[in-house]
Amino acid sequence: MYKDTFRHKGKRQQLVNIITKKGITDRRVLQAVGKIPRHLFMDSSFEDHAYQDKAFPIAADQTISQPYTVAFQSELLEISEGENVLEIGTGSGYQTAVLCELGARVYSIERQRELYRKTKTFLNKIGYRPKYLSFGDGYKGLPSFAPFDKIIVTAGAPFVPKDLLGQLKVGGRLVIPVGDDVQIMTLFVRKSPTEFDKTEFGEFRFVPLLEDKN
Repeated sequence: MYKDTFRHKGKRQQLVNIITKKGITDRRVLQAVGKIPRHLFMDSSFEDHAYQDKAFPIAADQTISQPYTVAFQSELLEISEGENVLEIGTGSGYQTAVLCELGARVYSIERQRELYRKTKTFLNKIGYRPKYLSFGDGYKGLPSFAPFDKIIVTAGAPFVPKDLLGQLKVGGRLVIPVGDDVQIMTLFVRKSPTEFDKTEFGEFRFVPLLEDKN
């Protein structure tokens, strides 16, 4: 049922070349993008678009993020093998798969029930097994599994949720797009229990991070 052909692999290699030219340098991130069959995460009618560097619609009015954006956020996280990573917004599961490829133990939250069910089944079928997938409110994080080495938010947040900052280990990194219409990619590094370093990395566009699960 899930076909991954030489043609797909060739297209993935072209995609790796595109995001390399755009400035992605982390070898492990590039390998993950080159390995994961992104076309399987999309509706088959969009399959031809799977290896373009574009975002595309998926179920529940959500999108599968642009590959460059996924790679950019993944690179900013600086993931080491075995780290506990909290992902806010499972979506199609593509970013989740990238995190798994990087050796992370992934804890992911999805707010759309339809998407949560679909992605949970699908990831399992293609061999990606996050540590924990949950249906719930991303603003609240997962306090029972905290603290996390790294946290990634894959939807635009109007503000930085305090709960997420609180669930980050000292030395940990939180990557989050902050803003309403256009988001600024923002990195927070926790320096101490009370101090965070903040760095901004330019504009991106994401679907909004929604509160209160449906």
